[in-house]
Amino acid sequence: MSRVQAMNVARSGLSWWPALLLATLVLLAVFAPWIVPVDPDRQNLLGRLKPPGFEARGQVFWLGSDELGRDVLSRLIYGAQVSISVAFLSVALSGVVGVTVGMIAGYLRGTVETVLMRLVDIFLSIPAILLAIITVAVLGPGFINVILVLALTRWPRYARVAYGQTLALADRPFVTLARAMGAATPRVLLTHILPNIAGPLLVVATLEFGLMVLFEAGLSFLGLGVQPPTASWGSMLSTGRSYVASAWWIATFPGLALFLLVLSANLIGDRLSDQIGKGR
Repeated sequence: MSRVQAMNVARSGLSWWPALLLATLVLLAVFAPWIVPVDPDRQNLLGRLKPPGFEARGQVFWLGSDELGRDVLSRLIYGAQVSISVAFLSVALSGVVGVTVGMIAGYLRGTVETVLMRLVDIFLSIPAILLAIITVAVLGPGFINVILVLALTRWPRYARVAYGQTLALADRPFVTLARAMGAATPRVLLTHILPNIAGPLLVVATLEFGLMVLFEAGLSFLGLGVQPPTASWGSMLSTGRSYVASAWWIATFPGLALFLLVLSANLIGDRLSDQIGKGR
């Protein structure tokens, strides 16, 4: 076997694990109420800051306990529920807005194109995390507001991709024919253009998923995301930084979970990008 063949075999053998890891984290989030060892908000002050594996009153703290004696494992699982829910909903909302704007601008051209794409340029010129922090500070923290803020800051990326892809398809024969046969603009966009640009948009959505997880964790770390006592990886990291020397597990395990979730999403996005590139 040549070196190239060996590398291809190794790559194909390792390509499944990001999807398996992401699926595992999603399942943990979905079934969190049924699989957590104990209520994530249950306090046990006599068992505070206990290391992984400690047992107290018949309860085993598999990943240790935090400063209030709450089980880190239970809070980590519920934190996955928050992070994945926020990421999924914000990706869906920003994708719908951005794709709609991009397709309309690329298809209608003219003044509509100029106005919409300059609006996209304005949003892209503002640092996303800064815009998110300012908007959350105005609207207030909370689950719904975080989703709206993340969607507001990230829709221009979808718009850019949808705009470029639509421009490339707008003058293709099958689109021109549909227009000549009297198809309305919404029908042309939804039936003829959107299915042909779905691949690149799916890649963007996959990569944005990991970024949304990081943004949500960053906002929660700053106290602008999901509010206590609701478990969030970002808030767990914020709490754990004060106990790094004495209780390293409080920050380490949420940080590791964030790393694995974002890594798996990015690897899946890269894999999708390679497959779409090969298919063209």
